[in-house]
Amino acid sequence: MATASPSVFLLMVNGQVESAQFPEYDDLYCKYCFVYGQDWAPTAGLEEGISQITSKSQDVRQALVWNFPIDVTFKSTNPYGWPQIVLSVYGPDMFGNDVVRGYGAVHVPFSPGRHKRTIPMFVPESTSKLQKFTSLCLVASSDLQAAPPTEDK
Repeated sequence: MATASPSVFLLMVNGQVESAQFPEYDDLYCKYCFVYGQDWAPTAGLEEGISQITSKSQDVRQALVWNFPIDVTFKSTNPYGWPQIVLSVYGPDMFGNDVVRGYGAVHVPFSPGRHKRTIPMFVPESTSKLQKFTSLCLVASSDLQAAPPTEDK
């Protein structure tokens, strides 16, 4: 008598991170990754990636266009822990350091077909002016480098 093996199902995700609108920022790039439950396993494709840096479009929308492809396949025996895509957008601050400009997540659609999702982006902020000032000073001081001493001739 043959033993019954657990049945699995596959979830194929393909599409793209199309664009974003961050009116106050320019020269941004995007990172994505998938988070999922313990019964899920990637079987093909990439479960994380990083895009190119893009600048705002010159039209009225001032969109940041990436058209960043996503293609991954998961298998599972249980729908619990359905995959979510997590996006993080980064760009330079006034000192040239890459800082997070926004992050957000959305579940992969449950039904087959073509879907378009808009992901609200969130940015952590300092709770006081003192914390904002302190973080600026720490970033500025980490950018400073000591120059080697020079000899006068």
